[in-house]
Amino acid sequence: MTASTTQGTAPRPSLWRNREFVTLWSSQVFATLGAQISGTAMPLLVLATTGSPSDAGIVGAAATLPLLIAHLPAGPLVDRWNRRKILLISELVAGLALSTLPIAMWLDILTVAHLAVVAFVQGMCFVFFGLAERAALPTIVPAALLATAIAHNEARSRAAALTGPPLGGLLFGIGRAVPFLADALTYAIASIGLLFIRSDLQNQTKPPAEPLWRATTTGLRWIWRHPLVRAAILLIAVSNLVFEALILILVVLAQRHGATSTAVGMMLGIYSGGGLLGALAASRFHRRFSPKTVIIGINWIWAALLPLFTLTSNPMLIGFIGAACAFIGPLWNVVIVTYATALVPNELLGRVTSAAMTLSWGVMPLASLGAGYLITTAGPTGSVFVLTAVMLVTALIATASPAVRQAPPLPVHDASV
Repeated sequence: MTASTTQGTAPRPSLWRNREFVTLWSSQVFATLGAQISGTAMPLLVLATTGSPSDAGIVGAAATLPLLIAHLPAGPLVDRWNRRKILLISELVAGLALSTLPIAMWLDILTVAHLAVVAFVQGMCFVFFGLAERAALPTIVPAALLATAIAHNEARSRAAALTGPPLGGLLFGIGRAVPFLADALTYAIASIGLLFIRSDLQNQTKPPAEPLWRATTTGLRWIWRHPLVRAAILLIAVSNLVFEALILILVVLAQRHGATSTAVGMMLGIYSGGGLLGALAASRFHRRFSPKTVIIGINWIWAALLPLFTLTSNPMLIGFIGAACAFIGPLWNVVIVTYATALVPNELLGRVTSAAMTLSWGVMPLASLGAGYLITTAGPTGSVFVLTAVMLVTALIATASPAVRQAPPLPVHDASV
């Protein structure tokens, strides 16, 4: 026992001494990395098979369609069903779906429709797993460490996004089936890790017995009653639309200037490296900037950075510009997710999160389809200018929003990691 403890000062809590959080976090390192590997290889496979950006957009839309159609009903189900089973089944089903792609390639029966179905199944599993993990987090992490836990999850995702794309491009160069075999293996490893979580992940307050159709609107009603959360989610929706479309545009831009699959992977890895650095910084910076500064300032920075993509065709330089965009994204995510997680009653968290995801991520299928159309009609460079105009209007709206300008301090407690 230390001197400070004997004098009545309790030791500061640490996430890394929280066994359940470490188990959940570390198991998802593998699954998140695998998803980045296959996510990089998927458009490369479509472009190599058909040569059509439109087909790549269709497969990308299939992957993100569950974000639009599944989040609202999934939220009440996450609040009602066993969260541990949801986590495990989501990983197993996603891994099995991915394993069908190498088989189809070996049998020479792979089609765009097959790719779209697998992408859709992966998207469904992502929806259910993400909602269950978010809702379970407050049951294993004390409130004082919640913002830090969210920042660590953000860092995990960004680290996978840094290493996954180069690995995906490299493995695709070795063999078209290899990235998908690797992803299926990571899902298996993650599933085994989830078996070691022993805590009860359910909220102790049972959700009200109400019809599913009514439960799906509960989260929407809660969001509507909170102007700041409502405004932030709508702003996030626009930024998600822009950056989801941007990825496919940058891949096509690089390939049209002769970039190999390995170079494209490196470009996306550098892009994501900025997000990793931003996630590491966000765990500290979110205490130093007001929500108003974060929400308004980040949109203006994005509006200024996007036109720079048109000034170069070098994949590495494109990656570094993307890294600058990605660096500030995690700070935005930590601020908004911490607001929602701290303010929403846990028995409503699944439903409110699902409503927020539907509004903010449901635009992604449109982004993927729109990116394919924009590239076909305006070319990669013209498409970047369209996205820049959208982001400029978004920054103006954020600046003019009364709810954003009057945003209260972030509801977090200072705590060590």
